[in-house]
Amino acid sequence: MTVIGLDPGSAITGFGILEEHADHSLEVIDYGVLRTGPELSTAERLQSIYEQLNNLLVLHHPDSGAVENLFFQRNVSTAITVGQARGVLLLALSQAGIPVAEYNPMEIKQAVAGYGKADKKQVQQMVKMLLGLKEIPRPDDAADALAVAICHIHSRKFNQID
Repeated sequence: MTVIGLDPGSAITGFGILEEHADHSLEVIDYGVLRTGPELSTAERLQSIYEQLNNLLVLHHPDSGAVENLFFQRNVSTAITVGQARGVLLLALSQAGIPVAEYNPMEIKQAVAGYGKADKKQVQQMVKMLLGLKEIPRPDDAADALAVAICHIHSRKFNQID
């Protein structure tokens, strides 16, 4: 099963694509970020995120997707723009016929690090270890997206979701 994990943002959206093999081992297929330029309007940024994600979906044909849920932030305008980016990600996955799950940060930390209040560094170290990588994936948004994908793979075993 191929899973795409997404960490939404309007300037930088992280993505991580993992393959779960029959023996339940995980293989990194691809990871990185979808970037939009500061010179773009909000509408142009959202269109760019949509197009970049669609290109990834065509390239990798994931069976399932997972997106990090928005958590309340003090900066309301940031929360709104991240929410708009999330909407575009959900739309693109849905239009591609890819089942989508959503996880909040605490669920992701629990699934990856075993502790819902783990700090960012602990989660990144566990991503590195669980995926057998030599280094922590960079940038942070890509590591976060891989954590979302790991969370989805681990969670679907318990919840019987795709």
